[in-house]
Amino acid sequence: MLSRKTKLILMKIFSFFSVIRGYNIFVIVVAQYLASIFILAPEKRALDVLLDPQLFLIIFCSTLAIASGYIINNFYDKEKDLINRPKKTMLDRLVSQKTKLRVYFFLNFVSVCLVTVVSLHAGLFFSFYIFLLWFYSHKLKRYPIIGNLTASFLVILPFFGILMYFQNYYEAIFLHALFLYLIVLIREIVKDMENIKGDLANGYQTFPVRFGENTAKRVITYLVILTVIPVYFLIEEHHVGYMSIYFYFSLIILLFFTFKLWKSQTIFQYHQLHISLKLLILLGVFSIVLINPSVVINGKQLFNGL
Repeated sequence: MLSRKTKLILMKIFSFFSVIRGYNIFVIVVAQYLASIFILAPEKRALDVLLDPQLFLIIFCSTLAIASGYIINNFYDKEKDLINRPKKTMLDRLVSQKTKLRVYFFLNFVSVCLVTVVSLHAGLFFSFYIFLLWFYSHKLKRYPIIGNLTASFLVILPFFGILMYFQNYYEAIFLHALFLYLIVLIREIVKDMENIKGDLANGYQTFPVRFGENTAKRVITYLVILTVIPVYFLIEEHHVGYMSIYFYFSLIILLFFTFKLWKSQTIFQYHQLHISLKLLILLGVFSIVLINPSVVINGKQLFNGL
């Protein structure tokens, strides 16, 4: 049997994992490595990318910065989350606000110091990213449109840090980024619809609060239509291999999503829509492998031969 002290320590560890959303960070790390291998540096050998120490530093430091972003976001949203996510908030409060801030500053300091080893430009990039994460949590997320646009931009910005490292600027990369940006933007507006009670109570002027749910639904519908543009160019003009299956599947899912959106009225229904978009993004991360599945097969043979 575990002692009471041990149980409390384990609960605090689990609480902190909840605060930094460790599951999201794991997916981001996987996405960064897969994007590096199949999209950002397809001409390099997969094993060389995986064993690149500078790339490891960039990805590691981005996880620290993202974790600190979740901490500061949790810090500012404590009252709102008490209404929107009471169970999660009670778990998160096992870690004191003072401890959260200490860890926040520590993670940011380590992140910038380590990534500066790669280059001064990388250090400046991460400093800007960390500042933007704080400014979004402190100010921008309270306002419609700019808050949603910034939140979506912050999701894809770490990938541009890797892009700067490889310096491989070609059209397909930006089309992938545009598709992801649109899906994340849709998710952010749906999340605001899900959290409308807490936003109203705490004076957050989010899009649904300011303009109403029907207007938010119309904007989401237009954004869904816009996703067709990057999908068309990726499939028709760029080599995406079997990942085209994912893009076709995404358009079908988004069609059903839009239909369901106009039928939704309750917080639970908006939550279901939010989860469906998270699953679509998660599926997209692992579908990157479909661009060139032979890399996985050859990689397996290579590791077996070592």
